[in-house]
Amino acid sequence: MRPAETDATFSLLTRFNTVPVDQAIVDAAATLYQKWHPSHSIDVNDAILAATAIRTNGQIYTQNLKHYPMTELAVHPGWTLTRKSKSG
Repeated sequence: MRPAETDATFSLLTRFNTVPVDQAIVDAAATLYQKWHPSHSIDVNDAILAATAIRTNGQIYTQNLKHYPMTELAVHPGWTLTRKSKSG
């Protein structure tokens, strides 16, 4: 984040709900990690985020969709890039 982006960044972050990572989330994350790490290379952070979203009915927006193959999880592309057409 650049200094000029600080206010806008914190304004965006205040729109997100947060929840504590409790033992139930850690246990669910461990199960997800054991299941999905071998085939999708998810790491511990991916598993914790996925478990948190699943337990709280949250959604994940990411550019790394491969790390969230869980069918019980709502995952969306973070953004899409569009190319501007050349006019002329």
